[in-house]
Amino acid sequence: MRADRLVSLVLLLRHRGRLSATTLARELEVSTRTVLRDIEALSAAGVPVYAERGRHGGFGLLPGFRTELTGLNHDEALALLIAGSRRGAQAFGLGSALAAAMLKVVDALPEGQRDTAAGAARRLLIDPETDLLSRRVAAEEVPDTVVSEVRRAVFAGHKLRIHYAAEGRAARWRTVDPIGLVTVRDRGYLLATRSGEDRTYRLSRVRAAEELPEPAQRPDRVDLDRAWQERGTRFRSGGDQVAVSVLVSPVRRDELAGTALAVLTEEADEDGRLRMEVTFQDARHAEWALWQLATDAEALAPPWLRASLRGRAEAITARYAGRADETKVKSSPPSGTG
Repeated sequence: MRADRLVSLVLLLRHRGRLSATTLARELEVSTRTVLRDIEALSAAGVPVYAERGRHGGFGLLPGFRTELTGLNHDEALALLIAGSRRGAQAFGLGSALAAAMLKVVDALPEGQRDTAAGAARRLLIDPETDLLSRRVAAEEVPDTVVSEVRRAVFAGHKLRIHYAAEGRAARWRTVDPIGLVTVRDRGYLLATRSGEDRTYRLSRVRAAEELPEPAQRPDRVDLDRAWQERGTRFRSGGDQVAVSVLVSPVRRDELAGTALAVLTEEADEDGRLRMEVTFQDARHAEWALWQLATDAEALAPPWLRASLRGRAEAITARYAGRADETKVKSSPPSGTG
């Protein structure tokens, strides 16, 4: 662990120049005292680190020093830099490890290619935090202490004890056999079995976790992609699902399909809209999804959904009509003025 930190410290000084002990401590997520000890260790090992005192002082490397990290060509390093811009590592508590790895990737390039690869990576943006309408893509926060325990149990093949709060329920402890980790749209999931039954746990709902010494009961090999698809199919076919018939504008078709659990049928209607049969997780999900599409979609069935959407629309109309009438009265000039 310390060797990795020493390499990261050297790479930080190589690529960012002179840095204060406070800045190095923040980047490496250690104390300033640890940084000072690491600086002494590097000097003892022959790494030419020098200290400059004063308000703008700090630690630096003598010009010309470089570490010997080789084996990556330009395209390989660029691919890793692009992959490093994704937020999956954050979901699994590997953000700091990713930052250190990216420094090593850049340093592995020959001098002439280093700036080129870094510049090319800056020309590509993967998974921004907001879309074109400035709607924020909210990543779920998972405490590092939780995700590190989960990750260790998955990799070590040990049983895992988690304090898990299912939606709408109080958290309770349960012991599971972890199979793997999945990240989808910045949400992390733990795939596991419990008493031999498949279970899927959202990491943001794990309040605490403890790796146990007992080996997990799981197969030696697993196809995570297939396991995820199978669990998704069971999820979509279970619960109090609602089937909805809807007419939707073609420009909003993908938005509807992306919100629904499944698209059962789809065909063009006479008026140019698309007639679709879709399913939602429950009545609340169906009403919310159709309301977001406003007049670009029309629920044809079931009748209760049409009535619910109409009730919403009437309530909104009444609210704004009343406010508009009041504003109009206030803004009208007094009678007899002129």
